[in-house]
Amino acid sequence: MIYTASVTAKILLVEDDPSIVLGLRMNLEREGYDVELAEDGEVGLARAKGGEFDLVLLDVMLPRLNGYEVLDALRRERRDAPPVLMLSARGAEMDKVMGLDLGADDYITKPFSVAELLARVRATLRRRQDDERQQGTRWHMGTVVVDPSRHEVLRQGMTVELTATEFEVLQLLKNAKGRVLSRQAIFDQLWGNSHHGSLRTIDNFISQLRAKLEDDPTTPRFLVTVRGVGYRLNITGKADSE
Repeated sequence: MIYTASVTAKILLVEDDPSIVLGLRMNLEREGYDVELAEDGEVGLARAKGGEFDLVLLDVMLPRLNGYEVLDALRRERRDAPPVLMLSARGAEMDKVMGLDLGADDYITKPFSVAELLARVRATLRRRQDDERQQGTRWHMGTVVVDPSRHEVLRQGMTVELTATEFEVLQLLKNAKGRVLSRQAIFDQLWGNSHHGSLRTIDNFISQLRAKLEDDPTTPRFLVTVRGVGYRLNITGKADSE
């Protein structure tokens, strides 16, 4: 969905704290967003799986299912799941890494300013917009076929399940057209330079992509490390000297 003045982005807010719900809902609706509420993890997961939302704001500490469980199930069960922005009072690095590794598009630690949250929402929706504009052209990487319009990856004709963030990392490298992207550049394009997290998260995503897409993940042909610089996509799989 491309957002214009006549199209309102629809946001699912999964949060059980009434005071936070009141403030967020009021400010989001003031910005022109259509907001739907779920007050526990099970209801949030059901609505996220069955509804057409442009963004999910997901608290971590929820009754019935916590935010990590909701996110994991959503990414596994719905390939075209909307972007997820996690909200949590748990600001430890490992909590953030867990959320991002499970496929969160961003992670905001409570307490946060409303202005920052609205900026993160706008940035996430813009990234989704940009992705949708670029979608449509299938491309090949050896026996791997990537179809951005369907958010689908096939390897030797078999579907490969990628999380939303894994898919985005792959597309970022493809759009770089052979140029090397530093871990910081990838991190900033995924979450913005104001996001506080570890660059090791990017290494984890590359390792996961290699495990799913490379014939021998220990000797990758396509997802290449450029030591001391970052990563690049060698779409032909051939060594530079060949």
